[in-house]
Amino acid sequence: MIADLDANPEDPHLFEGVSSPDVSHLITEDDTPVDSLFSEMQMRLLVESLYTSWQPGVPFVAMANVGVFVAPNRPPVVPDVLVTTEVSRPANLMQKEHRSYFTWLFDGKSPDIVIEVVSNRIGGELTRKMREYAHIRTPWYAIFDPARLIQNDPLVIYSLDKGEYHRSSDPALPFGLQFRLWEGKYEGQHETWLRWADAEGKLLLSGAESARLAEQKARSTEEKAKALAAKLRELGVDPDSLG
Repeated sequence: MIADLDANPEDPHLFEGVSSPDVSHLITEDDTPVDSLFSEMQMRLLVESLYTSWQPGVPFVAMANVGVFVAPNRPPVVPDVLVTTEVSRPANLMQKEHRSYFTWLFDGKSPDIVIEVVSNRIGGELTRKMREYAHIRTPWYAIFDPARLIQNDPLVIYSLDKGEYHRSSDPALPFGLQFRLWEGKYEGQHETWLRWADAEGKLLLSGAESARLAEQKARSTEEKAKALAAKLRELGVDPDSLG
């Protein structure tokens, strides 16, 4: 059985009977490099901060530069970043049938969110890629164009309605996520970065940021303890005797 290419990829019955299709002929990785150092860092920041700081209450996957296959006989689409909720990664990632985002392994779901980072004028983010993501029915599509190569605004978010993308004025995304443009340093590089934020607009921290925050809290707690001990000594109380 081959999946109907015009069927809804999110139909839970779509892949009945094709739970383990033959993928030996598919090219799941071709070693094509990323666009630029900035693009690589930007993609990594988006994926890393989700795994470090996001707790949506359901399982999720976030991936960078991984092919999305909706049918065994259809070429993949390859978002810079994708996020899908209420799914989990397969166990053995070294197996051929687990090396890409095969929708039949993810409950038949296309990604909830895809992101493209623009690094030139020939990437097709507003044409070919937009049509591809609409075809696989991805609900949210974001284009981050920091150099404004193809659009007037650095960030444009699209939502899918009746099979077509329309520019969204609502920053809210699934499970309380939203995007924020943030100027600052990531791994020592000062740029304007695309970041995730929670429903209140608070940034989701990267691993390094989370570690620094924990260190600052620990230092603050230690300093408060030392100040309290000094105050007790001024009052003639040995703080060690209170333990």
